[in-house]
Amino acid sequence: MTVAARLSPQPWMTAPESRAVFAALAAGGADARFVGGCVRDAWLGRPVKDIDIATHAPPERVMELLAAAGIRCIPTGIAHGTVTALAGGKPYEITTLRRDVETFGRHARVEFTDDWVEDAARRDLTMNALSCTPDGAMFDPFGGLADLAAGRVRFVGEALRRIDEDVLRLLRFFRFHAHYGRGEPDAEALAACRAMAPRLPTLSGERVRGELFRLLTAPNAAMAWRLMMGQGVMVHLLPEATDTGRLERLIAIEHDLAQPDPIPPDPTRRLAAVLDSDRAGALRAADALRLSNHERDRLLALVEPPVAVAPALTTAEDRQALRQALYRVGDAGLFGDLLLMAAAGRDGPLTLPALRRALVVADDLPALRLPIAGRDLLALGLPRGPTIGDTLKRVEAWWIAEDFRPDRDACLAMAGALTADQTSERSA
Repeated sequence: MTVAARLSPQPWMTAPESRAVFAALAAGGADARFVGGCVRDAWLGRPVKDIDIATHAPPERVMELLAAAGIRCIPTGIAHGTVTALAGGKPYEITTLRRDVETFGRHARVEFTDDWVEDAARRDLTMNALSCTPDGAMFDPFGGLADLAAGRVRFVGEALRRIDEDVLRLLRFFRFHAHYGRGEPDAEALAACRAMAPRLPTLSGERVRGELFRLLTAPNAAMAWRLMMGQGVMVHLLPEATDTGRLERLIAIEHDLAQPDPIPPDPTRRLAAVLDSDRAGALRAADALRLSNHERDRLLALVEPPVAVAPALTTAEDRQALRQALYRVGDAGLFGDLLLMAAAGRDGPLTLPALRRALVVADDLPALRLPIAGRDLLALGLPRGPTIGDTLKRVEAWWIAEDFRPDRDACLAMAGALTADQTSERSA
């Protein structure tokens, strides 16, 4: 395999810990390269997250060489040829070159090989089949560089066969198209996705969640989601998730509000935006994706807000209503999400300038908490029981109506007055 191009030196490639790992492997005669996503993203000038390495040395030999160099190694997937080196506090996943003997869903029976092309042929997409030596020599056996340049997401080999090996690759195609694709998607891949879509329910909810959440963080998530709907994919996963217009508006709002502080593309918030459903539909989606309890509760609150959070903020009464809404929500992060969702609504109840003002007001508000508690009422002489709770609710209602201004002493005075009234009523 000839060198296809050269990658300029990257900080993560030339870092001392990276050099130490490659030096340890080279000391035993092991040929090694960077592979996969780190090579792809570095070529595009995008941030690199995980660093993966491939080598022709068997995993046991890799562990021996790393140990000899004083580098800690963990056998994270040694049966499939993968170990993880920890150098300078950074993980490096090192996998022995493999070829598939038999595939069955997520896993495959593999044999080790010393053939780089044979190993690259196992990759799902051409842009993920790239490899690179420590000095920047790029190897591209399946045209991945041309596909990256064209914004074309394409399977290695026959698309239908690759998806048949693992149906999750169907979702990975749309996820990569959302992050890397431009223009018309690959026709062969789309045809294979349409044909294999009925098999999507065989996947675990956790695996589907992982792919869809990664897709939802993409700038072009709405485009990819609309494409999945058009290809008959979403009907097998989340039939309620059809509001791509609101998702598109939400993404645009997040982008427009990115200065000076960027708004992270939260997948739960974006999932709520695309759900054209009520609480029951959101519960079905949460169950299908095996969301955590926290994710589920947040999704439900975003689909059916506990309070209205979209005042115009042009009057003092508007600002008071905003403060009251924040108090009732009780979570500043969730409140900010509700504001974003209100701005992305079909009727646009919250304009972008009003949204900016609301977010500023919400950020400037301290944590609102009633200054007194039940023990304070006990100290005033109220008996234990329902009276304590009833009195607290009455004090709280007064405190809210006074725009949260009364301090602890004022709240205690009001509680005392209410207690006196209740005592008089009982005496009468």
